[in-house]
Amino acid sequence: MIVRRLGALLLLCGCAPLCLAATLTVSGQVRNPGPVVLQADARLLDVITASQPDAQGYWLGAAWLHQPLLEAQARLKAGVLFDLQTLHQAALAAGREDRARAAAQLYQQVQALPVTGRQAAVLDPVAVEVGFAPNLPVSSGDRLVYPPRPDSVRVLGAVARACTLAFAPLQQGSAYLDACPASKAADTDYLWLIQPDGHVTRLGIAPWNREEGAPPAPGSTLLVPIRSDDLDPPTPELNQQLAEFLATQPLAEVTP
Repeated sequence: MIVRRLGALLLLCGCAPLCLAATLTVSGQVRNPGPVVLQADARLLDVITASQPDAQGYWLGAAWLHQPLLEAQARLKAGVLFDLQTLHQAALAAGREDRARAAAQLYQQVQALPVTGRQAAVLDPVAVEVGFAPNLPVSSGDRLVYPPRPDSVRVLGAVARACTLAFAPLQQGSAYLDACPASKAADTDYLWLIQPDGHVTRLGIAPWNREEGAPPAPGSTLLVPIRSDDLDPPTPELNQQLAEFLATQPLAEVTP
């Protein structure tokens, strides 16, 4: 299959080597997984057409890992780790051992996560083909991942331990906390929802600011924020940046 694609491109380009400058990889629930060799000016629709995602696949959870975003996301991860370390030290100095322990656990979890370069984009093949979603340029080395539909929602952050809970249709994010309660280190006024397409929303969940947002889709991540406003120095951007970094993590290509 790869040889046939390459031969067709050579004929299309008149055997000019410069037009074969983009090599991408597609994996997951697609008809033609593996490397895709395209022209240097290739776009998403070219990759989608070559790989043929499964019509019954979970397109909402598809991920585009885009090489030009790696550097910025590496800086984002470094900033999150720096703030978690700052929070840990400030909590120890203030005698908030629960907070310090939560910050140390989150530091280890974030440190273990890869920098992916995930680009927020609609990867629904039909939407891209008919023009409802942007047909954006791709880069050599990019990856498209089309995972299977999961049946769970994750809860991370200021909780006793990270939880993987059964997905419940139309259930609000705050309801999942009944099975995975926040710890003493949590900011209990808010909850961060990271949908499987990478969309991030902060939801008010306290009696004074409660709001009904979109319910989590299968494969979503709920981040219980860690409190830092009563410490010196505070880390006011930590939870938002942590949610944004978690949004760069694609769903697993094989469900457990």
